[in-house]
Amino acid sequence: MNAIIKPRVQVVKIQPLPPEIVTLIAAGETIDSLAAAVRELVENAIDAGARRLTIALFPDLWRLQVADNGGGMDLTDLQVCAGAHCTSKIRDRADLWKIASLGFRGEALHSLAQLGTLEIASRSSLEDFGWRVSYDRAGKAIREEITAIAPGTIVTVSDLFATIPVRRSALPSKSQQLKAVQETIYHLALCYPAIAWQVLQNGEPWFNLSPSPTAKEVVPQLLKSVRASDLQYLNSEIGEEIQNAKAGIEIVLGLPDRCHRHRPDWVKVAINGRIVRSPELEQAAIAATHRTLPRDRFPVCFLHLCTDPAQIDWNRHPAKQEIYLHSMAQWRDRVAETIEQALRLSPTDLSAAGHQRISQVLKAAEAKSSQYKLNPNLQVAVSKSSAISLRAVAQVNKTYIVAEHPNGIWLVEQHIAHERILYEELLEAWQLVGIEPPLILNNLIPAQIAQLQRINLEIEPFGEQMWAVRTLPAMLQPREDCAAALLELSWGGDLQTAQVAVACRSAIRNGTVLSLPEMQDILDRWQQTRNPRTCPHGRPIYLPLEESSLARFFRRHWVIGKSHGI
Repeated sequence: MNAIIKPRVQVVKIQPLPPEIVTLIAAGETIDSLAAAVRELVENAIDAGARRLTIALFPDLWRLQVADNGGGMDLTDLQVCAGAHCTSKIRDRADLWKIASLGFRGEALHSLAQLGTLEIASRSSLEDFGWRVSYDRAGKAIREEITAIAPGTIVTVSDLFATIPVRRSALPSKSQQLKAVQETIYHLALCYPAIAWQVLQNGEPWFNLSPSPTAKEVVPQLLKSVRASDLQYLNSEIGEEIQNAKAGIEIVLGLPDRCHRHRPDWVKVAINGRIVRSPELEQAAIAATHRTLPRDRFPVCFLHLCTDPAQIDWNRHPAKQEIYLHSMAQWRDRVAETIEQALRLSPTDLSAAGHQRISQVLKAAEAKSSQYKLNPNLQVAVSKSSAISLRAVAQVNKTYIVAEHPNGIWLVEQHIAHERILYEELLEAWQLVGIEPPLILNNLIPAQIAQLQRINLEIEPFGEQMWAVRTLPAMLQPREDCAAALLELSWGGDLQTAQVAVACRSAIRNGTVLSLPEMQDILDRWQQTRNPRTCPHGRPIYLPLEESSLARFFRRHWVIGKSHGI
């Protein structure tokens, strides 16, 4: 029998790591990629008050340079800025819980000195000349010289990751790294729209971003298929409602009838000037737009939360992308309310671009018809003063309501407008009523029975392969096709899916002739819905034709003599 070989245990005394190893470990955590190096330098520039940034990348040489027009540094600051944990952002322990800047740890420049060759040229706005300083691996200034430079700072890092060669080989391909750099700059541009960005690659222009008053004008520069008219901007002050802290939400939201994506890659959350990963708030935004978008589509949404720095703990992740935020449940509610407010119709929608969508909307009307009936028990109270004054003037192809307003006309698709009305009424009051005699359904499978019970319908066996349904949604009660509607509901989905199906089946059909009062009633009730832009399936409800677009099309700006060839 073979003897069991026991491993030899080597006893080693615990001892502190040498400072150079400690700083190298920290440097590898802080700067883990080319994008991280760009992020740290750009954030320092923004903290210094820069309004113009030039970023030059030489990825094959592992070299980058960031130039800004911020406040700059004098020689005294330049001599110590690359030392370990040297910063101007915080002074004592209490400052750690009220971080108002992007940087605060004093690790970025020191880490870059550890991982490559660092050189900084800077001039304070209070001085007539600048200084160029080179640093050793410990972040100590080893060469200083006077240099001619405009107020601001130029940071150059060469031979990045020279001290960790395995890092270079383990990083993704150059194209992936550049994509990460681009995303980093995009995120900061959203949070700081007033900054002008110029980005170079190997000495050649790569992309530029123009300064803008709000993030709404930045998004079309980042997503080339999106226009400013496809977006809604809202800046909502919350006041002192989050643990007595003054707070607010800025939102740029893609209008659901014009702007959405296949993936949730453009649901972005920023807090106090920095994009962060916040699954709770991202899901709140997706849920708030769920029944306004087509199936399997996601919103374009940028949320920027501003709150008291004391409500945030940034000291969680080296890149500060994950945080602890107080009162998360309240913030989720606020996000949902703000998105709902942004989706409402407002007078600014009168100038919305819609001329390009005419050919997509004006198609052959459905041949089916049904009688239009109003259920007074389910109507939502309508305000006498709508946000937009729409007056029904005609019906086109028994499908579209022509609505006039002071700045043009809208075409409103009657079936899906009514479907949106009914769906929101059902959300407010999912009312089930008893019926006698019961409806008899045949040949239901167990999953269908379970689904009807899931949406709270009373169903019981009534014989062999027969079931009696004794309650049904009140909106379906007047219909002659209740059995078919219940079979449709039995094929799965949650309660909200059932409400969508009931609203769709109960809404007036295209092909139904409506009187002017009936059309006006639909317009008035539709305007009061929370999400009037699309139906619960995500289809656009209306097409705006503004007066200026009509004037351009008919060339009403021409001089009469010229238009007659005189």
